[in-house]
Parts: sequence; C-alpha cells; structure tokens
Amino acid sequence: MLLHLDASARRTSFSRELSRAYADAWRAAHPGAGYLYRDLAADPIPHITEAWTELCDHVLRHEITDISRYGEAVSTPARREAWQVLKPLLDEVVAADVVLIGTPMYNYSIPSSLKAWLDQVTFPMMSLRGRRFVVTSARGGAYGPGTVREPMDYQERYLRDFFKGHFDVEDVSFISTELANALIDPRLSHLREQHEESRRAALKEASK
Repeated sequence: MLLHLDASARRTSFSRELSRAYADAWRAAHPGAGYLYRDLAADPIPHITEAWTELCDHVLRHEITDISRYGEAVSTPARREAWQVLKPLLDEVVAADVVLIGTPMYNYSIPSSLKAWLDQVTFPMMSLRGRRFVVTSARGGAYGPGTVREPMDYQERYLRDFFKGHFDVEDVSFISTELANALIDPRLSHLREQHEESRRAALKEASK
C-alpha cells in the first residue's frame, strides 16, 4: 500500500505537484496494491498531549517493541482519548509498503502539520524496517550539495535522521524542486530558468 501525505499550506504547490506525480506513477505500476491519502494541511493532526507522553513512557518502561502491543498502555480515560487519535494514524503507517510525503521547506525545516503527524505516530524503540519513505519537497532557495545554503538544510537532514533514528528506516529518497522563490522575489528573478530546470528534473524523477 502507498500512504500519501501532503503538508503544504498551499493548495497548489510544487511539493504537491511532485507527490501527485510520484503517486500516479506508483499506482500505475502497482494496480490494486492499495492507496490512502491524507492532507495534513487541510485536515490537521492534533498535537500530542500529556496522555500521549504517558503512553510512550509505558512503552519505554516495559520495553515494548511490538507495535501491536502498544494498546496495553491504555489504562486511563485520558490515555484512551490520546490512543483514539493516534491509533488510526499508526495503523496506516504499519500497513504501508511506501510512505510518500510531500512537504515544503518552511523556515529551513518542515511544516508544523508534518511534525504533528510524526509526533503522533512515533514511539520509543519502534521499527518500521522494510518500508520505504519517499519525500517530495519544494524549497524557496537552493540547498543542494555545494550551495551556500547547504548547511541550513534542516529539512532533508532532519527527516533522514528521524526515519533512521526513530523508525529504523534507511530506505529514504528525496526528490526536490528548488529555487521556487525565483518566481516571486525580484532579487532572484535571474534564477528562474534554474528553477524551471530543477522542476523539470524533479518531475521526471518523480514520474519514473
């Protein structure tokens, strides 16, 4: 199954364009394999609560590594309420073969809508090994290898570290459209062709 998430606040965005291209290609190549879509911006995930932290503490204290046993931590009304929020989200991730995330770079990192989803589905010592994560991203500037802003890229580096450190997943791919602000910022207008080249290359890769 493909779990497809979009996090951009823009209904028409480059990250959504790329994630849609990837999803269309994947579904064409895997007919009948299952597909689920969530728009994290239009339908935001609630932030975690204190009861969520209690669920995590229980899992950690009792060294529970089997995701199917996380429900054992539900022992109070508050924990039950937190569990009812996160369990459907967690079930979707567990059922997925590929998790596709379309996200812009906001302030050098990821949108709070995506962070809220990550917080809800993440527990201590969990493993999602065997799944693949694909991130289609859009950035206002250029953050690729060798660029001046490469050290400020807390989007890709954060997500790679997160997937490896929390999910035990290293099968992660990034497809990015860069220099999107060249279409808006007069100071970057001379970079519009570079943006278009980046966009074309990203769409080609996403559509494979």
